[in-house]
Amino acid sequence: MSRFDPAELPVGSGRIVLDLPRECFGEQRSWASLTPAEARGLARLLTAQARAVEEEEAQRDEPAGQGDGPLEARRIKGDHYTTVVRGHRIETDQPLTTEGTDEGPTPVELFVASLASCVAHYAGRYLDRHHLPGDDLRVSAHVTKAPGPTARIGTIALRLTVPGLPPERAAGLLAVARHCTVHNTLGAPPEVTFDLTTGTGSTS
Repeated sequence: MSRFDPAELPVGSGRIVLDLPRECFGEQRSWASLTPAEARGLARLLTAQARAVEEEEAQRDEPAGQGDGPLEARRIKGDHYTTVVRGHRIETDQPLTTEGTDEGPTPVELFVASLASCVAHYAGRYLDRHHLPGDDLRVSAHVTKAPGPTARIGTIALRLTVPGLPPERAAGLLAVARHCTVHNTLGAPPEVTFDLTTGTGSTS
């Protein structure tokens, strides 16, 4: 096969040429001449591999210490509780409209906040890794309750705002954000067990 420079490729040849400055293991130039079908197949393969690498990098970005040490919630008064996580205190309560004292967000709001902040963390690491502007990164959430007698969340709509993000980076950032630990956990809920301790012993 004759080698053509992309600018010199004969009109109507029906080929797509990739011409790189150098090979990975040498000083020679690397090139390939592809049919449209081959080019599309290569694009799909590269996109899948890029997504896999980004997801692997995102897993490495998970904050250290997650899951280390006990997490304990204690009642303060009424609907006001304090949860201690590695020495950090998180206040939860209910709004004044539902007879709470509004000393903090509700547990449901805290749950949604954990998802939004986890998505923000992964998105932020992606921006930092690719040297993209991220100071104005924001993640907002809109929640609706599910219909029916069971108390649960029906939908969570997240909106990521990343001013200055190049359009070609949008898919990569979303792929990483969707694979944050909290979102992964929602997709495959963990087993939750209950153990009750009273003055007379423990009951599961």
